[in-house]
Amino acid sequence: MSARISETTTAGPPIGIALRGAALAFGEKLIFTGLDLDIPAEQTTCLLGPSGVGKSSLLRLIAGISPEAEAESLTASDGGPLAGRIAYMDQRDLLLPWLSVLDNVTLGARLRGAAVDGHRAMALLQQVGLEDEAQSLPAALSGGMRQRAALARTLMEDRALVLMDEPFSAVDALTRLRLQDLAAELLAGRGVLLVTHDPMEALRLGHRILILRGAPARLGEVLEPAGPPPRPASDPVLHGLAAGILRDLAG
Repeated sequence: MSARISETTTAGPPIGIALRGAALAFGEKLIFTGLDLDIPAEQTTCLLGPSGVGKSSLLRLIAGISPEAEAESLTASDGGPLAGRIAYMDQRDLLLPWLSVLDNVTLGARLRGAAVDGHRAMALLQQVGLEDEAQSLPAALSGGMRQRAALARTLMEDRALVLMDEPFSAVDALTRLRLQDLAAELLAGRGVLLVTHDPMEALRLGHRILILRGAPARLGEVLEPAGPPPRPASDPVLHGLAAGILRDLAG
């Protein structure tokens, strides 16, 4: 399931988080250690890095579902608990094939034994353009439609902080652009950490961009592109920045 289940059902006030002293090793291989990461409230932070550098493990650590990574501390900016305030969207849509689109979107509430807000679920499906597919099974949907359903399910959880692990990597380029625009609109006002391999996706969506690289891995300086997201994919400035990020990743 792409949206992490927890006890509450309202996002509440915006929050950021501070991760300190994160560490990850596989056997004798040290992936990262002493890693600090800040995710500001109401902003999208994009995390790039080569494969195997620990990006997804870092995301799962923050989500509270990592069996392999650990941290000295993980705190919310308002000092409150993080339980129930984080949603997690996987790069796979993970829709249950025997449930309708609507039932997939409302699965979290039903697993918690909570009342299902059908009106809100249908409103979200309308926002992602799937209101006519509410009773369809996932097998009847295209890849882009399935990812939109997964995005609606994540939003249905209504959390203050959203973690996304390459959620649009499995769709074609045009659908990816449309989903990026949709995510930027629907996730505005939340703290978001988006892991991606695509520099242009990060530059379109991120208020802040970080690169995790090296052995053991370290975070580079924060890049803050000008202008609010989503930025136009045709912007030559973004293409120049993307080329620089690619050189940094390859270096």
